[in-house]
Amino acid sequence: MKITFLGTGTSTGVPEIGCKCEVCTSTDPRDRRLRCSALVEHEGTTLLIDCGPDFREQMLRADVKNIDALLMTHKHYDHVVGIDDLRPYTRAKELPIFADRETEMQIRAFFPYCFGRVKYPGVANIKVNSIDHKTPFRVGEIEATPLRVFHGMFPITAYRFGKLAYITDMSYIEPGELEKLKGVEVLVINALRFSKPHKTHQTVLEALAIIDYVKPKAAYLTHLMHHIGLHAKISKCLPQGVFLAYDGLTVEVK
Repeated sequence: MKITFLGTGTSTGVPEIGCKCEVCTSTDPRDRRLRCSALVEHEGTTLLIDCGPDFREQMLRADVKNIDALLMTHKHYDHVVGIDDLRPYTRAKELPIFADRETEMQIRAFFPYCFGRVKYPGVANIKVNSIDHKTPFRVGEIEATPLRVFHGMFPITAYRFGKLAYITDMSYIEPGELEKLKGVEVLVINALRFSKPHKTHQTVLEALAIIDYVKPKAAYLTHLMHHIGLHAKISKCLPQGVFLAYDGLTVEVK
């Protein structure tokens, strides 16, 4: 199994429009972050996690030929608005989308023309499958286990795929769900900025506390804003086995 980071930035991306800080003006490609998304691949099955406004650019850059399903973490614009650009992947087949009820309702509100009785020619051929946070599901050769985490006050979805787990936009996880991460060897977890608290997102320090409890072999921080600091500098400050993810990074999970 492997995971490829298509985007590792927060909702405004990095560089942020109009900002001239050292991160936004950096020439290091690792400091340029599209909106958060990832691919999980195993034995010929390819899953896309989230589909934001940079989806088209991400697919062209990664040269992705096939997607077997889209897994949604939550309903916010920077994670769902790219669904219309799924059209090239749905010309020969219906593409399943897996989402909780809140996210499904948002998808239907954003893209009503994909769900009408008579569809406009050429629209994305998609089907939304409702999930809960208790029941695993399978797509091809990959079993996905949804976990409930909190993004501020409302629950969203994280996913575990065997020894890999992917969490974004989380501010809090309940103890029972945290236990479900035990045994994970590669943990992807959000960390908005280094230490200044945020109401709906974790900081690096908060993410490190969870990493210390789960004890994966490797952890990758994602959903990073420009206030995180320069990739080259911050990478040197992290504990052993903890890394800043960056766009285009591929990690093997053995």
